[in-house]
Amino acid sequence: MSIVVVSGTGTEIGKTVVTAAVAAAAVAAGRSVAVLKPAQTGLTPEERGDADEVLRLSGAKTAAELARYPEPLAPATAARRAAMAPVGPARVAEAARELAASHDLVLVEGAGGLLVRFDEDGGTLADAARLLGAPVLVVAPAGLGTLNSTALTAEALRARAIEQLGVVVGSWPATPDLAALCNLADLPDAAGAPLLGAVPEGSGALDPAAFRAAAGGWLAPALGGTWDADAFARAAGA
Repeated sequence: MSIVVVSGTGTEIGKTVVTAAVAAAAVAAGRSVAVLKPAQTGLTPEERGDADEVLRLSGAKTAAELARYPEPLAPATAARRAAMAPVGPARVAEAARELAASHDLVLVEGAGGLLVRFDEDGGTLADAARLLGAPVLVVAPAGLGTLNSTALTAEALRARAIEQLGVVVGSWPATPDLAALCNLADLPDAAGAPLLGAVPEGSGALDPAAFRAAAGGWLAPALGGTWDADAFARAAGA
């Protein structure tokens, strides 16, 4: 895999930290990594964006951001309200291919969920993944409600003949409740794809060196780590 698209089942569920963990594992394995954020919303030009945060945590060297809009809205809406040009799927795919020409791995981090609109034509991250022929890694929350949103995301991917790489829990709670524990077994069924990791809540606040040292332990071998779903569930008491 030279390009992986990282999407969430919603917003504020840990996509950026999961992207950073995947990048850190790849860097530790000696791979060159680029991070592409097609549309960053809700930040001024002076603020640190998601792609910058991935570099800070992971140690990767290359980041690209195609557009930044000031209001924290869906990219198409934010672009329209700011009277700025949107970023469509074709531009995302072009940028990802350019980065892939000089890097071993390109991680494309979406905004919000899979079908959030990027432009007025209804283009989405799913359309970019389809143009690229790239697999999608789905980031999901741990608790109640995640099975439905994960199943809907998986259904949307299947309908478009896009490969789902697997699911990573974006923020595993320090004290998981019954729903979170049960979801360790149920998420793969809802997704129709393997559970490939669980990133502890608060990991984005770690010192970068500590983050990089721990990242491989949060991710399954398919993502360059050592995490084992069955062992994790037993240790969690699921």
